[in-house]
Amino acid sequence: MANLGFEIELKWSGTGREGEGTASLSNHEVTYSAPYSMGGKGVGTSPEEFLLAAVCSCYSATLFGVLRKEGLPADQVFIQAEGTVTDYPVKSKFARIRVNPSIAGGVQEKLAEYREAAVTARNKCFIGKTIMGNVEYEVGEVSIKQAE
Repeated sequence: MANLGFEIELKWSGTGREGEGTASLSNHEVTYSAPYSMGGKGVGTSPEEFLLAAVCSCYSATLFGVLRKEGLPADQVFIQAEGTVTDYPVKSKFARIRVNPSIAGGVQEKLAEYREAAVTARNKCFIGKTIMGNVEYEVGEVSIKQAE
């Protein structure tokens, strides 16, 4: 088995929540700061959104693969996600991530099978497995929507 490495570069200016930075990810520059709701500048994205995006991007690709393997029809998957930070501001902890997948082009009569596939994908997604045990990571509502 091979070990793979990944690199990013970040720049930050300012103290704590009053600062802002840029992250160089492949060929993209993304501005980030603490969210306004946490007393930050609210410029660009936030570390909290980066965490959600990392988990959900892995989850969406894994879910699509599971659907294909199980022979469940799907044209696209859409993920709406919620993250919860508890005990802010004293002992802040990212406590929960809930993913709510919608399957475009799915079959409504097989909703229970899609739900099982959604849970299987959560258990297989390697980014999600990294946070399990530290963050409550759950599948919420699974729905079928018309293909776009």
